[in-house]
Amino acid sequence: MSGEPSPITVPGGIPALEAAAPAARAPETPAVLVITGMSGAGRTRAAAVLEDLDWYVVDNLPAQMLTHLVGMLTSGTAGAKAQRLAAVVDVRGGEFFADLAGVLDGLREQGVEYRILFLDASDEVLVRRYEQVRRPHPLQGEGRILDGIAAERALLADLRERADTLIDTSELNVHDLARTVRAAVTGPAVEETLRVAVLSFGFKYGIPLDADHVVDVRFLSNPYWITELRHLNGRDAPVRDYVLGLPGATEFVERYVAALEPVLAGYVHEEKRYATIAVGCTGGKHRSVAISEAIAQRLRDRGHRVQVSARDLGKE
Repeated sequence: MSGEPSPITVPGGIPALEAAAPAARAPETPAVLVITGMSGAGRTRAAAVLEDLDWYVVDNLPAQMLTHLVGMLTSGTAGAKAQRLAAVVDVRGGEFFADLAGVLDGLREQGVEYRILFLDASDEVLVRRYEQVRRPHPLQGEGRILDGIAAERALLADLRERADTLIDTSELNVHDLARTVRAAVTGPAVEETLRVAVLSFGFKYGIPLDADHVVDVRFLSNPYWITELRHLNGRDAPVRDYVLGLPGATEFVERYVAALEPVLAGYVHEEKRYATIAVGCTGGKHRSVAISEAIAQRLRDRGHRVQVSARDLGKE
């Protein structure tokens, strides 16, 4: 592999890694992506994005270990999830990093297809980022930050030439970088999705700590005071029908879900991958359970990935 990287253009000018056709790769052969580039250019953020996409991510891997790890994946000893390996290999590996070119050549000779994702940024931006975190460059030694950057560029020059995809992060914030990396790996056809958890709870047991939104449905009449409904919960048809049949209940659900749409879309844009909606009543057994199930179903009807649960259903 030589010459300048040849990125595929996707909407917005995002470079994308060319995805191999499913039939072109044997089931036991893992997809291997080597993440490298300049220190401070966003390798850690890129690795986190891939981890969220269910890649098996190894950070600061000594180059020599890459061959052994690929062998483990090929043999199936590392599990099904590890069929997609992303290895962050960079100058932090010290003397081990010098062997990376040879290791990559060896993988190619063994028939292992890999891709190289190289992250770069201007010297000015890299200096500013290091000054913000107040940490020295790994190759700085007794010199200046710029000395370390220059030394790193010299070490990475050949690897940069071999890269399949080159991302300049100079003008990217963390959210832009995440979107760019995701597009580079998955391509433009994969729709970004948000995982939504709808959780019912009882206020007397406390508000869930991880709630992004808290909904109070204590404005509805409490089925607890109806003898034949008291021993049931919001998942039982009599309670569900009673709660949703109360004045304003269905209207509230419909309007609340509609109001959530721009919020959830904003979360996706801002790279928030999950959201928790907590629906509370007094004890967390009747009203909150019925309303949370209704909210979850309407969100599913709108195409969202939703998980619904009842935190306090078994409590006295």
